[in-house]
Amino acid sequence: MEKFTQLTGVAAPLPIINIDTDMIIPKQYLKTIKRTGLGSALFSEMRYNEDGSENPDFVLNKPAYRHASIIVAGDNFGCGSSREHAPWALLDFGIRCVISTSFADIFYNNCFKNGILPIVVTPEQLKLLMDDAERGANATISVDLEAQTIRGPDGGSIHFDIDPARRHVLLEGLDDIAATMKEGAEIAAFEHKLSASRPWI
Repeated sequence: MEKFTQLTGVAAPLPIINIDTDMIIPKQYLKTIKRTGLGSALFSEMRYNEDGSENPDFVLNKPAYRHASIIVAGDNFGCGSSREHAPWALLDFGIRCVISTSFADIFYNNCFKNGILPIVVTPEQLKLLMDDAERGANATISVDLEAQTIRGPDGGSIHFDIDPARRHVLLEGLDDIAATMKEGAEIAAFEHKLSASRPWI
């Protein structure tokens, strides 16, 4: 998993509440177990018209936001069914950070397992960031996970809180397996001790 330390990129505004995982990646794309190739289907029901052509009004189809790496979204982002394809699609498109006032628990957890930083801010902070994101090509935001800050295009800074353990796995680029393997020596020592004290197991 790629480490997340600092990110400077275009932020796309998505001022919609209750964006669920079916909106992020509709159910017809869930047949694959590959983590790649889903970026083109991200928000497909909003991005594309019925004939398959792009909807020019959708934010990610606008020239300024085609290469956005941050999304600033309304409340309760990632609600709905617990599909891990949702963070896969975001990551495959190039989104490394989502900022909102709240997230659905399972989606929030899945983000950390896939190298995406979900940041919770206050409604007042979200309004400021949404205003920044609506600047089009000038909507560049810098996220510093080490310092736990978000810096807007005018230089204003917002501090965000994050669980230290979650912060650590992103900074180190550790998924669940990699995090477990880092404790290999301790695990081996425990197994050796257990084997000596309970040989019948």
